[in-house]
Amino acid sequence: MQKLLQHKYAIAGLTALFIAVIYLSTLFFYRVDLTAEKRYSLTPATKTLLNNVDSDINIKVFLTGELPADYKKLSIATKDLLDEFRSLSGNHIKISFEKPGEDITNDTARVMLYDSLARLGVVFEKAESVSAKTEKETNQLIIPSALVSFRKGQKPVAIDLRSSRKVFKQFNVINDNSPQEDAEATRNAAEALLEFKFADAIDKLTRKYVPTVAYVVGNGEPVDYTVNDLGESLRNEYRLAVFDLKSGYPNAAMIDALMIVKPKQPFTEEDKLKLDQYVMNGGHIIWFIDKLHAELDSLMRSQAEYTAFDRGLELDDILFKYGVRINPDLVQDLNCSKIPIVIGKNADGTPKMQRVPWPYYPFLSAHGDNPISKNLDRVLPIFPSSVDTVKAPGIRKTILLTTDSNSRVMSSPAIVSINSVKGEEDLQSFNRSYIPIAVLLEGKFNSLYSNRISKAVMDSVQRVTGKPFYSSAVKEGKQIVVGDADIVTNSVSNTTGPLPMGLLPLENYRFANREFFLNSIDYLVNTNNLFESRNKDFVLRLLDKVKVEEQKTMWQFLNIGLPILVVIVFGSLFQWRRKRRYQGGEW
Repeated sequence: MQKLLQHKYAIAGLTALFIAVIYLSTLFFYRVDLTAEKRYSLTPATKTLLNNVDSDINIKVFLTGELPADYKKLSIATKDLLDEFRSLSGNHIKISFEKPGEDITNDTARVMLYDSLARLGVVFEKAESVSAKTEKETNQLIIPSALVSFRKGQKPVAIDLRSSRKVFKQFNVINDNSPQEDAEATRNAAEALLEFKFADAIDKLTRKYVPTVAYVVGNGEPVDYTVNDLGESLRNEYRLAVFDLKSGYPNAAMIDALMIVKPKQPFTEEDKLKLDQYVMNGGHIIWFIDKLHAELDSLMRSQAEYTAFDRGLELDDILFKYGVRINPDLVQDLNCSKIPIVIGKNADGTPKMQRVPWPYYPFLSAHGDNPISKNLDRVLPIFPSSVDTVKAPGIRKTILLTTDSNSRVMSSPAIVSINSVKGEEDLQSFNRSYIPIAVLLEGKFNSLYSNRISKAVMDSVQRVTGKPFYSSAVKEGKQIVVGDADIVTNSVSNTTGPLPMGLLPLENYRFANREFFLNSIDYLVNTNNLFESRNKDFVLRLLDKVKVEEQKTMWQFLNIGLPILVVIVFGSLFQWRRKRRYQGGEW
């Protein structure tokens, strides 16, 4: 070894070897995940997706540059994840971190660039910070987004790196004015969703088959601007169709999922038979049902109380057979949104408005592990009804959305009034918790019409559909039943037109209604199991602040002082030994 080091090309050879090792290390990515929740491990579905990538996919991440600490952490987590994506894809994932418009000096051109990115779905955020030295406030533009591109001419997929779920600190709905966001926990939730967001975008860009989703009409379902966001959201990711239930039988081989949204007219036995046989042939249905007629417009017009009545949709028997019951009631919760109401007049005679809590608009969230609504922000319903699960052999039921911990149920006939909470006695009646509003059903469904229809009707079904009447499903299916239809409808402004779903007029906050809806459709029609990665939980292991303060000096010494001391000691010993050796001393 000593002779090798004395060779005249030894230094050059070692340098070349060192550079080669560094270069090869950039081509391979490997890490060991020692975390309890497997924070740094990809799910099998994501690994399979990346192993099958055979063409280059470009990912531009715009979250870079000088960032606040929480966003810097999110940017580093994004880079670590994408490095692993690149390694598993055989370097087909091309990654770049860039700040769009950084080299553009013309303000007009930069605004046009930002506008084009916003139309693609890129989000922008302004962060305000105050300098401790100058006490000056500065605004910083942050772009917490990424753009995933595949083939030329194909629309890229924009990813919002932020969490669609805001985590709030403990909140007393009676004594506190408003909940405070836990920013650290919210960013932590964002990291948990990174794998799913990027894997889902890659899957949608590279998939060979695009599922078909059909919007059912024929029973008074809305076809106006109130379902504008629903249609626009689906049009970007699926083949969207409209199916008239009065015209024929839906074909499960051609339609992957049916949407039934806010019907207002009763379903006939023929209508239900068509839906039933669609399910028996392997079709999936998502139901958004308003059991009772309760509308805010009616209340505002009358400025008085009115009775919410049953719409008489005649769907109870078929839903009961599949494993759920939408109850004829209205659910309230003290953890709710606010609505503006007139409380008097200003000095100039104009109406004086005030936003007051409205328990008929309760916040919904997931209170269990499920692949659809976990890690989602709150969902906003309007006059929801509770949903119960009932016995159905072979059907698995999963509660997707529930109210919070201060709820009550008003059974039909329910009196709806502006002042729905009149005193302390009413407050004490909000004594129920986590009332289900949305339920997922999975399994082999049994037909409502098994042993109930004649041979002539069975023959008619076969003649029309080309398939025999099935008394039980030919394969496992999925259905989602939601006791509120306005989760997926949108308000319409007289000045700006249709608003996004989950956004109330005069509000600046958009709830996660769209995300819940798209997750639900995605779960029904896709079989790639990418939803496994939505169930990740990144646990915040917070330090004990009292211990940190007490032991701060010791840990500072161990992390900073001790390594320096070790270097000094070993350096002194080395110099002492060297001096002894060359001065003829003995070791």
